[in-house]
Amino acid sequence: MFARPAFNKPATIVLPMNKEQLAETITCCARGSWTIRLRSGGHSYEGLSYTAETPFVLIDLMNLNRIELDLESGTAWVESGATLGEIYYTISQASDTLGFSAGYCPTVGSGGHISGGGYGMMSRKYGLASDNVIDALIVDANGKVLDRESMGEDVFWAIRGGGGGSWGAIYAWKIKLHSVPKRVAVFRLLKHDMDINSAAKLLNKWQSVGPTLEDHFSLTVLIRADYDGVLVEFHGLYLGPKAEVMSRIDQVFPELEIPDDEYLEVSWIESFLHIAGLDSVSQMNDRFLEWDNRGFKTKVDFPKSALPLKAIKGALEMLLREPHGFMVFNGYNGMMSRIRSDESPFPHRNGTLMMIEYLVAWRMEEDWESEKFLSWLREFHDYMGEYINNKPRHSYVNHVDLDLGEIDWRNESMARNAVEISRKWGERYFSSNYDRLVKAKTMIDPNNVFQHPQSIPPLTQSIGQCINDFRSMDH
Repeated sequence: MFARPAFNKPATIVLPMNKEQLAETITCCARGSWTIRLRSGGHSYEGLSYTAETPFVLIDLMNLNRIELDLESGTAWVESGATLGEIYYTISQASDTLGFSAGYCPTVGSGGHISGGGYGMMSRKYGLASDNVIDALIVDANGKVLDRESMGEDVFWAIRGGGGGSWGAIYAWKIKLHSVPKRVAVFRLLKHDMDINSAAKLLNKWQSVGPTLEDHFSLTVLIRADYDGVLVEFHGLYLGPKAEVMSRIDQVFPELEIPDDEYLEVSWIESFLHIAGLDSVSQMNDRFLEWDNRGFKTKVDFPKSALPLKAIKGALEMLLREPHGFMVFNGYNGMMSRIRSDESPFPHRNGTLMMIEYLVAWRMEEDWESEKFLSWLREFHDYMGEYINNKPRHSYVNHVDLDLGEIDWRNESMARNAVEISRKWGERYFSSNYDRLVKAKTMIDPNNVFQHPQSIPPLTQSIGQCINDFRSMDH
């Protein structure tokens, strides 16, 4: 990534092998007033885990990927450099009836994913990844390794959904595993070359079906278009036998007309192959899977009511204008609605109908057109705002969006007023939980050692002194 001129290069890269080396690295960086970047899987959508404007040290956690299972208690300790694929693979090798609720991209690092929430195909049944954390080990700015008891409940609350890069270096999570059937059902259905009216009618029907299905049934839809028409792609995961989901679809969504051979009955781990587009279970354990090297930008909405048909048709017209764009509907309710909005920093709970993702992606050789793609995405998001009933519109910290604003910590005036400046995006991500996050930040990192352009600021003036210390250093 650092071969590209758009990225600032780190002064040094450190790959700790254990928590002692991680703690020593943090202590050294803090004493030297170095900006710290913590890279778990490197999937930060705005590059906040691996680049910075000031001279920085990149702490790559890839060697901290050990996973210790306790099948009797149904728990696991997971080092934060472990990817989701490594976690799923390790669980599957020990048990065919246990799973973990998190995302479905296998190369995403668990450190950042869980820190920001972690939505996936089992979230309607078991909640977010962060909802299933029961303990953690974090290295603070003083190099101390703290567990749940020693960090305190406010900080433990904050690290489970409050976003990465603000609190300390997560060394490991203790996660709760869940029972899954030995065989589950999956399906994938592509509807090609649809006209706007037909596609809009199908998506409108999804709004009344997807978010209201049983907790153990997740139905996600991806929408894109090209000059031949609209493509609508349905992905289903049903924690039960194939015959049941076939019958259920016939009852509630016969318009899909899914051919029988599109339904598969597979093991839980094999369901991820189907969703992620992989060929073998062993690929889940490969953190260096080769994906297309692409530019990327995303935005998010959390509507509380269904979109009118007019909005869906307008969205499809926008997609027809830009073949690099797409949109995803993720149904909510289920367990997502039974967890209080203040039980963790992630506030998008009861009353949220779905999460809509707006995305644009382009190949590296198309980088010269990146501003065109970004302008289209912003226009698309602005257009949809007319139909979103959340004011202000909500967003998701794991889909970090610097269009919402950012802090330049080198600017002393911004640093002194950071709590109010950051409120602009902090309340978009965390709603009324933002102030409690500021309190937790002040408790664990009052000198703002862990920061990035959208990190949670502390209630303290000492960050100005940290800036002066940095300026006095000849890096």
